[in-house]
Amino acid sequence: MCNPNMVDAATGGPIAACTATSRQVTLSPYGTDDEIGMLNAVTADSRTAIMARANWSRVYDLSVDNFVGMPGFTAAGDQTYQIWMTHSPGGTVVDNAPNADVEQNELVAYSGDAISMYTHTGTHIDALNHFGYYGKIFNGFTAREHLGSRNWTKGGVDRHPPIVARGLVLDVAALHGVRTLPESYGVIAEDLQGCLQRQNLSLAYGDVVLVRTGQMALWPRKAYADNGPGVNLDGARFLAQAGVALVGADNLSFEQIPSMVPEGEPANWNAVHCYLLGEAGVPIMENVVLDELATDGIDEFAFVAAPIRLRGATGAPVRPIAVPLS
Repeated sequence: MCNPNMVDAATGGPIAACTATSRQVTLSPYGTDDEIGMLNAVTADSRTAIMARANWSRVYDLSVDNFVGMPGFTAAGDQTYQIWMTHSPGGTVVDNAPNADVEQNELVAYSGDAISMYTHTGTHIDALNHFGYYGKIFNGFTAREHLGSRNWTKGGVDRHPPIVARGLVLDVAALHGVRTLPESYGVIAEDLQGCLQRQNLSLAYGDVVLVRTGQMALWPRKAYADNGPGVNLDGARFLAQAGVALVGADNLSFEQIPSMVPEGEPANWNAVHCYLLGEAGVPIMENVVLDELATDGIDEFAFVAAPIRLRGATGAPVRPIAVPLS
């Protein structure tokens, strides 16, 4: 369950994930240097236990492919995915970039390319420095002290270890008997509890929980990124209070778009991200492919993933896989 030893950075009281939201970042129970939060809940024992049950005769790839024109988060002006050739067989003969003779360049069919992308493009993981409150991120690290000209020196995605854990899909679309949830539908705790009951599952400390909204059925059309369904604060608090290590969903932003907050709480255009990353210390995955698992009736599995180690970055592409259990 939720770790009651976590301490609110502002009040010195229990972690907000264990009570109500504080809208202040939380101090980690894993020490003043901790940068991975609830990923600490994935232990050698939990990895060994789930891998002992894995049946490697089938592996499910949970990632999208990246291509020019793919849907992405561009609402705040971030760049789209781009790829271009830096070397081609014919071009190498003409420009002789390797500084070789014509015979060698004709013999060696040299191709190379480069990409440019927002680090939160495609199937990716959000690090704990992606969102926080008032210039601070999880564990009390501040932009004033820990953000340089290029990147954060704390809380970056390069700190994330390879993740091997018990994974669950909570199929909210199936719960409601729809192909995809309605536009801007907010997934609440009651939805997630309903999935657990319907699928005969229970949450355990250190789990990876993936929420299926059905939105991936719209990929890669523009509608995929428009006001998608997703988890709201109520649902996020439910997952954090269960002590999950990582969450993800088959939509653009994990959370409901536009983000909603309960009546009486301050407006927040990305409330779930601020809460999960800044208060609960739970990283987030987005654009996760879950339809094949749903079709095959697999809702519990060994989850394996590792983000690209981009030093200090707020996120990075990740290629998660699901391995069914024996």
